[in-house]
Amino acid sequence: MKRLYFLAILFVILSSCQQTAEYISNEGFVYGTIYHVTYESPNGKDLQKGMEAVMNELNRSMSTFDSTSTISKVNKNETTKLDEHFLKVFNRAQEISEITDGAFDVTVAPMVNIWGFGFKNKEEVTVELIDSLKAIVGYQKVWIENDQLVKAHPNTMLDASAIAKGFACDLVANYLSKQGCKNYMVEIGGEVVAKGKNAKGNYWSIGISKPDDNDFFTEQKLKAIVELKERALATSGNYRNFYIENGVKYAHTIDPRTGYPVQHSLLSTTVLADDCMTADAFATAFMVSGLDKSIAIAEGDHNIDVYFIYSDDEGNFKTYVSPGFKKLLKKEFE
Repeated sequence: MKRLYFLAILFVILSSCQQTAEYISNEGFVYGTIYHVTYESPNGKDLQKGMEAVMNELNRSMSTFDSTSTISKVNKNETTKLDEHFLKVFNRAQEISEITDGAFDVTVAPMVNIWGFGFKNKEEVTVELIDSLKAIVGYQKVWIENDQLVKAHPNTMLDASAIAKGFACDLVANYLSKQGCKNYMVEIGGEVVAKGKNAKGNYWSIGISKPDDNDFFTEQKLKAIVELKERALATSGNYRNFYIENGVKYAHTIDPRTGYPVQHSLLSTTVLADDCMTADAFATAFMVSGLDKSIAIAEGDHNIDVYFIYSDDEGNFKTYVSPGFKKLLKKEFE
């Protein structure tokens, strides 16, 4: 079985933000991926330790890989106080689940796990196994009551990986603002929040990569460059996180309503929103929903803008760009 993994779908165009004495760049490893933060720091103070403390605090709340985290205790049906981060992520997730008719669903964890993309080992997938999981998967099966998370079925589990990384970007951005930073770019595994301008006095430029499986082994190509002005951006796609088994490609995006990896023409979804948590969740939901349904949802929500890359009947790359997103495009490539 051949496994290919690549978590960062976006490129930050660092060439457009060469450093001066006032700007500091930090990078590191968190949530199984790499983060990059560039900011104009008051008095030239390096804020990396503070930012990492913020990211680690969220990890203690939402990491399914930490057995002591809030979400892990919830998954094990242990009585635990639901912290502020958990409540904010969970409530926003439920809202987006409603908007997307369940295409986004934090209870999808058991289905993600059996296909080998979650926090447990892959299993042999059968129709019977899928049917058994449908009984415990569904965002309507969990709710908050008296400050506790209530499950309709005790085996229901949560996985916030498709929204928490975006929320982490928001938290770091908020931390930087509180430290007096007026110009910064926060990127965690491809999810981005930007404010102000870079060291050259330009708005932050973010590249959207071309969805080509073969680029894993070669230089990655860009499909577009967007100018990020006081907003957040997230991208989801199946071309960097999949495996091939017995000649069949299995992508990491699982439809919570069917239990199977999605199979449609939509290759990459990029979402602009006022906060990265929202952008992150919608990008995942759109990869589940497919092109037509995603366009309909995006057109009905004036708080987001989208850039979709899809394949036509001949296998050619095509794009759908919402009017608001189009205004921020600096360049598109073939």
